Amino acid sequence: MADLILETRNLTKEFKGFTAVNNVNLKVERGHIHALIGPNGAGKTTCFNLLTKFLTPTSGQIFFNGKDITGARPAQIARMGVIRSFQISAVFPHMSVLENVRIGLQRQLGTSFHFWQSSASLERLDERALQLLAEVGLEGFATTMTADLPYGRKRALEIATTLAMEPELMLLDEPTQGMGHEDVHRVTELIKKVSAGRTILMVEHNMNVVSGICDRISVLQRGALLAEGSYAEVSRNPQVMEAYMGTSATELQGAQG
Repeated sequence: MADLILETRNLTKEFKGFTAVNNVNLKVERGHIHALIGPNGAGKTTCFNLLTKFLTPTSGQIFFNGKDITGARPAQIARMGVIRSFQISAVFPHMSVLENVRIGLQRQLGTSFHFWQSSASLERLDERALQLLAEVGLEGFATTMTADLPYGRKRALEIATTLAMEPELMLLDEPTQGMGHEDVHRVTELIKKVSAGRTILMVEHNMNVVSGICDRISVLQRGALLAEGSYAEVSRNPQVMEAYMGTSATELQGAQG
């Protein structure tokens, strides 16, 4: 029997008569890179918001490590080890790269962030922060102002700050969105690297990324789970091909080759 780290049962979210997520039964195995894909408006980001409780489900249940977390608050879920990134890079632009990672590490000092403390009192976190920067290839940028980083490097920094929270399950929302080919390759390799010993659930539009690193894929269409399986399996599914009509369908096939 599969070792599930995350499971949803009939997860549903309605907005004034519109069903954005419809009876979704998602199963994410521990240690996998699992992609959630689908056409625009399929409900992928809404699903992420439900999993991290930025939205409250209309009905259904969410289980993490076998525990029902449907009623938990976002901060509680984060403390359990479910940490997410966002489509838009969520870093502090007017702080250095090192300081951004240090903020993620401050949880180790207690239950609250110590923004009022002097930077000297936080220096004990520098060694671990530098280790995390090395893990994502940013060791040479520690003193750089975050606003001055290229876009792809900012996404790498966001992954470092996510890792600082010691996630058991990382939720990455469109990690390669808006990137050029070189940055896409760098971030894809980075995701593969940091997945060791962790589980990753990601929303991603780039089918070359999905086909290259994901163990399992769930396809959403109009809020419902359309198909699930390996990339080879879902890319041959006639319903999936129909959902990705035109250019996207061609891309789906092309990434398989």
